[in-house]
Amino acid sequence: MSAEADWVSRFADEVIAEAERRAPGKTIVCASGLSPSGPVHLGNLREVMTPHLVADEIRRRGYDVVHILSWDDYDRFRKVPAGVDSSWSEHIGKPLTSVPAPPGSEYANWAEHFKAPMAAAMAEMGIEVRAISQTAQYTSGVYREQILFAMRERGRIDAILDRYRTKDKPAPAKAKQGPAVDAADAAAAEAAAEGSGAAGEDDGKVAAGYFPYKPYCSVCERDMTTVTGYDDETTELSYTCVCGHAETVRLSEHNHGKLVWKVDWPMRWAYEGVAFEPSGVDHHSSGSSWVVGGQIVSEVFGGEQPIGPMYAFVGISGMAKMSSSKGAVPTAADALQIMEAPLLRWLYARRKPNQSFKVAFDQEIQRMYDEWDSLGRKVADGAAQPADVAAYTRASTTAAGPLPATPRPLPYRTLASIVDITTGDTDQTLRILRELDPSDPITSLDEARPRLDRAARWITTQVPAEQRTRVRDEPDTQLLASLGERDRESLRLLLDRLDEHWSLDGLTTLVYGVPKIQAGLTPDAKPTPELKVAQREFFALLYTLLVGRDTGPRLPTLLLAAGAPRVRALLGG
Repeated sequence: MSAEADWVSRFADEVIAEAERRAPGKTIVCASGLSPSGPVHLGNLREVMTPHLVADEIRRRGYDVVHILSWDDYDRFRKVPAGVDSSWSEHIGKPLTSVPAPPGSEYANWAEHFKAPMAAAMAEMGIEVRAISQTAQYTSGVYREQILFAMRERGRIDAILDRYRTKDKPAPAKAKQGPAVDAADAAAAEAAAEGSGAAGEDDGKVAAGYFPYKPYCSVCERDMTTVTGYDDETTELSYTCVCGHAETVRLSEHNHGKLVWKVDWPMRWAYEGVAFEPSGVDHHSSGSSWVVGGQIVSEVFGGEQPIGPMYAFVGISGMAKMSSSKGAVPTAADALQIMEAPLLRWLYARRKPNQSFKVAFDQEIQRMYDEWDSLGRKVADGAAQPADVAAYTRASTTAAGPLPATPRPLPYRTLASIVDITTGDTDQTLRILRELDPSDPITSLDEARPRLDRAARWITTQVPAEQRTRVRDEPDTQLLASLGERDRESLRLLLDRLDEHWSLDGLTTLVYGVPKIQAGLTPDAKPTPELKVAQREFFALLYTLLVGRDTGPRLPTLLLAAGAPRVRALLGG
């Protein structure tokens, strides 16, 4: 990758220049918005990570910047998700903060239940935000002047919206996609395209005219209301509700309703002075909230639309294993159970917002960690490309300092294999870790944490039972007795040299070297096609004798984990 690929720096340049043009010397505002209508999934995390990375880069450069996170917890409860009792349907239409939390939750309401794990995940990832509850903003009257102004200007707003109402709606905007989309990606894409649901909300047009304010009913608390009249002088607003209630309120005193989304969003851009805010594909079709909002903010509220890239969906590999209910997409909290925060940050930092990528919950996580560790070594050696160095730095540190890291970052696949074979026995795990490198042994499991704990959780929660490794208790005497002379010789060569090669590197050299010795080659001989075949056959024999199948974790790790006495017994030595 070239320096041109460093998208974070380019956006930081743009945002700083734009902020200086608008309000020189003032705090630069980057923004995100999340609806806690359900689990805040890894697609939603991009809504936060994109402005976080840009704001953090701006902060590194010495500018005063704030990343605001609007919790859209005053949005309506739209549907009862899978796994929740259908009786919750009686709350559809209420603000999320007025809906009871799911059964068994410790939180006060639905919104708080889903905000909490995301807030904890952001803290672990080093994402600093100024959180704003839209329930608090609206119910305390913070936006009163903006609401009254929007109602006075409703004719102009209606005219802007009307430019799009008569047009045929094209398909939503599309972000760059990679290869064919699989089932897991399709579910993630559907979740991303749906967004919070706000993008598809009514825009305020009713039989009596156009009104950008939607009251929640004072009796049933739902937003199934219809405005029937409004007086600009007295600010008296009349509405009816499907529950049968009808009343007139004074909008200059009323704090139980909100602006419709297509007006609410541009109002907040102007109110907060937002310079940068990305959004998903659900906001970017013709006539959508982003497109219309850009005109409303400038023509009505006298503000300016932020710099706002559209971001692509985040795919998942191995999603089915994580989902707590059918169709669910994993959350940041789920990902942080099996991977360290810097790795998760890196996945978002290295891809431009309009590029899709996958977060791995299956075996692919091992390759992902290998790539991360390899990059770390290249950065340390000064051999990495500038854009890769930038992505690595942004993943492992913030302007506030480095994120917590594992002191001895052993390969994830090695740790996973050890935990798998030992079934998590701490004494056995420490023994094996000590023997990985006898010249510089690990003396405490804490040296391998938190990576060790993440690998352990991955093994126990993501790897199916049939893929787990179980070392045989007794030797396969029938197979041992049936071996030909060549196989017997290969086992003798291994066992004779076992003690002197008892380390991870030593055993690696040994298991690859036995077929070389049998072929009359030196240990450092380059592999030939014939040699590779012989090595594969030897490995399959060892796996069969040790674990009863012809594949398994890397053999050097497996041998260390089993221990020399057990290896000798199982290999007939």
